[in-house]
Amino acid sequence: MSRRITTFAAATAAVALIASLAGCSSSPATSGESESDVVRIGVVGKSDPQWPAFVDAAAAEGIEVELVDFASYEQPNPALAEGELDLNQFQHIVYLADYNVASGQDLTPIGSTGIYPLGLYSQKVDDVADIKDGDTVLVPDDVSNQARALLVLQSAGLIELTSGGTIFSDLADIDEENSKVEVVALEAALIPNSLPDAAAAIINNDFVTQAGLSFEDAIAQDDPSDANALPYVNIFAARADDKDNETYLKLVEIFQTDEAVQAGLAEASGNTIVPLQTPVADLEASLAKVEKDTAEARADSWPS
Repeated sequence: MSRRITTFAAATAAVALIASLAGCSSSPATSGESESDVVRIGVVGKSDPQWPAFVDAAAAEGIEVELVDFASYEQPNPALAEGELDLNQFQHIVYLADYNVASGQDLTPIGSTGIYPLGLYSQKVDDVADIKDGDTVLVPDDVSNQARALLVLQSAGLIELTSGGTIFSDLADIDEENSKVEVVALEAALIPNSLPDAAAAIINNDFVTQAGLSFEDAIAQDDPSDANALPYVNIFAARADDKDNETYLKLVEIFQTDEAVQAGLAEASGNTIVPLQTPVADLEASLAKVEKDTAEARADSWPS
């Protein structure tokens, strides 16, 4: 049976990705260009098919790229800030904003790669309209995904958030009297096995296949083309002093336009990523706004 897929406007989620340290040793790079002619780029998973294709495409343009692989998301930003890298590519704007605010750094986006939509899945219904009053819907319990998941549910008409929805929304923000479903938070990795017990669930892309589903089975998802989804666009990041470096900007262009790179990116994402060539000015404006919101939220949470 084919499923109807409804796309809804996106909103952003606060992110706090936590993982183990991955070491990186290198000589520091000077502002604006590497100490050598090699451009060092920090990534997570350099064996993904887009990266060998990218290195080859850059070499064809006379640019030598060295990929520095990390096993977690925790270290590429500090390594970039400290000059051990020239660029990194592993994060979206919300993650970068959280890092900048927490660390006092000014890393900045110099180009987009794409966005991964977050979907609502069900093994019981084929349409959001078939979800009944009082049904249970599962969402991830981590701050990196929960707010975004709640905003997808709100866009789908399943819940209402008292704040209207922010990148910091959590279960306490749900207006229960005006919401159709009961929302239960679980560890993201446990949701696939719990899906049969619920009407539907927001499932992280990494776990969709574990639930015996494909990405095309989503009955609702956020819309990568909507302006509100901009903070979830994945980016190349550089130190602020390097944002106009012509070599680095050329590398972004290669990534965005080379057919082999884009084919590898689609393969690595299970064809879930939506490639984007977002203007850098829009990325910078989004980062500034999310940094402001993040700083205000942090200030409100500190003891007076």
